[in-house]
Amino acid sequence: MSKIALITGATSGIGAATSHLLAANGFDLILTGRRNKRLVELERDLAVKFKVKCLLLCFDVRKADQVHTSLDSLPDNWKAVDVLVNNAGLAVGMDTVDNGEIDDWERMIDTNVKGLLYVSRCVTPWMKARKTGQIINISSIAGKEAYPMGGVYCGTKHAVQAISHAMRIELLPFGVKVGTIAPGMVDTEFSNVRFKGDDERAKSVYKGFTPLSPVDIAETILFLITRPAHVNIDDVLIMPTAQGSARDVYRIP
Repeated sequence: MSKIALITGATSGIGAATSHLLAANGFDLILTGRRNKRLVELERDLAVKFKVKCLLLCFDVRKADQVHTSLDSLPDNWKAVDVLVNNAGLAVGMDTVDNGEIDDWERMIDTNVKGLLYVSRCVTPWMKARKTGQIINISSIAGKEAYPMGGVYCGTKHAVQAISHAMRIELLPFGVKVGTIAPGMVDTEFSNVRFKGDDERAKSVYKGFTPLSPVDIAETILFLITRPAHVNIDDVLIMPTAQGSARDVYRIP
C-alpha cells in the first residue's frame, strides 16, 4: 500500500497545494476540512490527475467530539498514517488586545492551538504503536516574532512552536519525526479571512512584491517528509525574498 498522508485544512491554500503535490508523489490521502463541497471537488480532481486513493472527512478541528468521532471511524488500514500535516489555521481581525473581539480570539485559539492538539491526540498513538511516522505543524513568522495588532494570532503560533518542540522530545523513543514550517507572507485566503471578506484590503497585503505561493510551502513539506529515516528537520522559516521580518517588506512603488 502507498504511504498515507492526513492533511487538515485541505480545501484551500497550502492544504490544497499539498494535497496535489503529495498525490503526484504517490501518497494516498485523508483530506479534512469544513467545506464538504470543496473536499468532494478536490477528491475528484486528484482522482482524475493522479489515480490515488482519497478518504474525505468533513469536520471542524475546533470541535473535539467531531475530530475524535471522524478519526476513530477510520478503517484500520487507513489509521496507518505515515504523515500528518496540521495545516488548518487562521487569523481573524487585526486589533490591539484591549480592543480585540473575543469571538475572534476564540476562533484563532480553538483552530490554531486546540485543533492541532485534538488531531494530534488522535493520530500520534497510531504512529507510536507502529514506531514510525512524521508530523508537520504549520506555524508562521508570527510564531517567531510578535507584532502589534496581531498579539493573539502571534500567541497561537508561538504556542504551535512550543507544542511542536515538546512533541519532538516526547516522541524520540518511538522514532516519530516532528517538524514545523513557519512561512512569511503566503498569497492564500489568509488575508481575506483576517479582514473578514474585505477583498481590497486583503489584496493590498501582497501589493508591490512577490509573496510566497501555496506551492512553495507544499514543496517544503515534501522535502521534509522525503528525508532519510535518520534525518529530522525540526524547524523551517521560509520567507519571500522581499520580506525581512514579520513587518518589514520591500515593496516596489
